[in-house]
Amino acid sequence: MAMGVALRRCAWGMPLALAALLIALGFAVASARTAWVAAPVLERYSGAVPVTGTVSLVELMPESGQRVTLDAIEAPIDGPLPTRVRLRFKAGLPAVTVGDRIRVRAVLIPPQQAVIPGGYDFARKSWYMGLGATGQALGAAESLETSPGQSFRLALNRVRQTIADRVRAVLPGPEGGIATAIMTGESGGIPADILAHFRDSGLAHILVIAGLHMGMVAGLVFFVVRGGLALVPAIALRWPIKKWAASVALLVIGAYMVLAGLPVPATRAFIMAAIVLVAVLLDRGALTMRLWAFAAMVVLLAEPEQLPGPSFQMSFAAVAALIATYQALGPWLARLRRDHRGRLAAIGHHVLRMLITSAAAGTATTIYGLYHFNRIAVFQVVANLLAVPVTGIAVMPFAVSALLLMPLGLEKLALEPLGWGIDIVSFIATWVSSWPDALLILPPLPTWGLLVFSFGGLWLCLWRGDWRLWGLAPMALGLAAIWLDQPPDVLVDGRGAAMAVRNADGSLLVSRGGRVLKDTWSRRAGPLSTEWWPKHGHSADGRLSCDDLGCLYRVGSRTIALVRDEDGIEAACAGPELVISAVPIRSACRGAHTVIDRFDLWRQGAHAIWLEKGGGIRVETMSGLQGDRPWSFHPHPRKPRREDKPDDGEDGED
Repeated sequence: MAMGVALRRCAWGMPLALAALLIALGFAVASARTAWVAAPVLERYSGAVPVTGTVSLVELMPESGQRVTLDAIEAPIDGPLPTRVRLRFKAGLPAVTVGDRIRVRAVLIPPQQAVIPGGYDFARKSWYMGLGATGQALGAAESLETSPGQSFRLALNRVRQTIADRVRAVLPGPEGGIATAIMTGESGGIPADILAHFRDSGLAHILVIAGLHMGMVAGLVFFVVRGGLALVPAIALRWPIKKWAASVALLVIGAYMVLAGLPVPATRAFIMAAIVLVAVLLDRGALTMRLWAFAAMVVLLAEPEQLPGPSFQMSFAAVAALIATYQALGPWLARLRRDHRGRLAAIGHHVLRMLITSAAAGTATTIYGLYHFNRIAVFQVVANLLAVPVTGIAVMPFAVSALLLMPLGLEKLALEPLGWGIDIVSFIATWVSSWPDALLILPPLPTWGLLVFSFGGLWLCLWRGDWRLWGLAPMALGLAAIWLDQPPDVLVDGRGAAMAVRNADGSLLVSRGGRVLKDTWSRRAGPLSTEWWPKHGHSADGRLSCDDLGCLYRVGSRTIALVRDEDGIEAACAGPELVISAVPIRSACRGAHTVIDRFDLWRQGAHAIWLEKGGGIRVETMSGLQGDRPWSFHPHPRKPRREDKPDDGEDGED
């Protein structure tokens, strides 16, 4: 601000000062937000302990019971006591309800750190959620009392659970899970195979309340209210019914956003739709890049931690691409519509706009989806061309109607046809995802590649002249970074329990690990081998040989020792240039060039190792890339008991 005052007479002074101010504001807001949400975090595995808390959120997990968030925790554990924990209840146990005060015997674990350097960090997400521990309930919960639950968040979650229960009472199968996701934003009840079909076909956005849903709801309410009022001449001829319809639509989408739990896509969509509707009230136009930038600033001021996440990036990339595309093609589309009239031409014009919309939004989001998930849905344009009209005609109108009819107990009238529409969309997703090569799994896109691509995309979208096309060069360079990526040769988790080595065919041979660990390693470092890790003997390509004490991994003339037992330390240290040990070595191994033992893994988390062509060894650690953050793991002297450790990653990634 001082710079702006000092340089106010210079043509470039104010823009420079404003840019510096915005950067400083970003860091300040990020620091303030991080401190504001700070809450105690469990330091170590708790073992089986009685946990008492108030149920604040219940999520149905298909085929695996419930996932329950508890607040106001009481538990006999050492160290800081979390104020919020999340537990999994196995299927078949009595269900719990939002607002209940319960006691249950459970095992608590700290929020899981990334299982690969640079990978998804559930501990970071948990910090901003105020989640201090996750765990597994070991039995049924004992109901103590019903909490008054006067807080807005608790009351909202009660409403969401009630809606979900009433939807599933009419639509008990996958249709009920999808309907609940569309109506409340809770997607936990959708079976994994159905989620995979939607993801692989490029229709996963239909299951997330975002711009598509907000736009459809706003348009539906606006059309119904304005059309209904227009049927009454005494009102239509004397009052501004268009503005009345915009006001009602604004209230409805605001309630829809709150019902969804205020996720980033819904919040962004509400802000943009709200400004458009307010512009209708003021007789102004509003769909511009300024609107996009304003919505982004509002979200980042409220929740700056969303910036590195896929939801924020994909949502705003799609909207920026759409605005820029229609700014560039708008005059041409207007001339085309003017020169070709008639019903058939109108249908063709509508189909053309849908193709342009799907191609622009799909291309923009694909790159960010590739960065976060290493997947590309090849036929997403076709899938959206087929599924989006069905969603607009046979899904969203009945979803809105069901919500409106629930207070009257008549929701079945709308939920049954809603299930038919969902069946059609699910069929499209399943059909398209079954096409050959419908899903491509590509190597990870490096962060620098995403930054370069984003710079080029912003240049292309923000400028209006011909020089906007210069942005295509950095976009192409950013995409080329995929082929410059070299996956690690060896991976080790933060406990030394799971290891992976690269086979001669490029696949990863994994010793053990949970679902999340294996899925993350396969996406970030290459496909998993179908071969089993040899307990005794050699792998198929001869690179890996194992016995009871450990393994030797040989690539050419280079050897890496993987130690599993203290008795194997002496033999492992005899010749290999790298020793990785799941047990403490300390100074017992002096012959190896590099030693990574249990203490290194404990302090620094997961390791990734590259065998450089020049003969060197490059090591990256989770803590080295993460830095010293409030949610970072800080070692404690007590060693957790083996029997207290649940399987890896059961609650590590959503």
